[in-house]
Amino acid sequence: MLQIQENVSLKTFNTFGIDVKAAFFAEIFDEEDLRTLFKNELSKANKLLIIGGGSNVLFTQDYDGLVIKISIVGITSKVDGDDIKVTAGAGVVWNDFVNYCVSHNFAGVENLTLIPGTVGASPIQNIGAYGVELKDVFESCTAFEINTGEIKTFSYADCHFGYRESIFKGELKGQFIITSVTFALKTEARLNTSYGAIEAELQKRGIESPGIADVSAAVAHIRVSKLPDPTTIGNAGSFFKNPVIEKFEFADVVAKHPDVVHYPTADGKIKLAAGWLIEQCGWKGKIQGNTGTWKNQALVLVNHGDASGKEVFDFSAQIIDSVKSTFGVTLEREVNIM
Repeated sequence: MLQIQENVSLKTFNTFGIDVKAAFFAEIFDEEDLRTLFKNELSKANKLLIIGGGSNVLFTQDYDGLVIKISIVGITSKVDGDDIKVTAGAGVVWNDFVNYCVSHNFAGVENLTLIPGTVGASPIQNIGAYGVELKDVFESCTAFEINTGEIKTFSYADCHFGYRESIFKGELKGQFIITSVTFALKTEARLNTSYGAIEAELQKRGIESPGIADVSAAVAHIRVSKLPDPTTIGNAGSFFKNPVIEKFEFADVVAKHPDVVHYPTADGKIKLAAGWLIEQCGWKGKIQGNTGTWKNQALVLVNHGDASGKEVFDFSAQIIDSVKSTFGVTLEREVNIM
């Protein structure tokens, strides 16, 4: 039965471990819970915040509204020759979903191993890592429309995916709550090992003909070596987006910094490595008060114990100013600021 709690600490519901409170809090286990919740006057009288794993949010103050945690679970699959459709509840932990697919030899998401968060957040953010984005394996999603109480289905085309963007972060922001996502995977793997250090890690392991389990294990090893575990030190993974700039802008950057790390994009622009930019400005491993950047990856901001959200935010602002001053490039926060 749906319960709405008052004055609830959100410390365990955000991976930064920021200790703020929600005026009201409800956990959703199925679509019927959503219908019940939105018949309640509290849902109409308060601003709303939808969370999954709380891995892409920085709370800078108490939330004076209703926080809705999506905990809809369950995974089903349907195989048709080489094509597999896998549907997962929005509350399924993302890496549990990846492990399920790898263990069943369903190819397509192995490069997305160990990304924090839940399945429901994946299309909102169009998550990505090591040369693969959510949109590459997305089939459709179902979502609860807050104003009508109806469940609607969104196709790939409906979602307007961009780099860490979707229609759910744009024109439909705050109007829908994703309840499940269906992925289009394959039984015959088309491996993507060219991005980052995957090939080097596979060679180090003596693997010449890798399968998806090998790629997943290699990605896991790389991520663990670079990124902190949020269960031991608060963080939200990559804090900034990798900036994407025009070629003429890149010409100015590379003229002054010939060794700048960069990647061409499909639309003819240039993606820069935000972590490299931050590191060149001297921020890698820097500690300031209760916050700082991670010692092995400058792109990750961490909570060393008792940081406030404002402290982390102000620290990130210093990094943005520093990169702008040095490279003429403006970093954008990937984490949602509340």
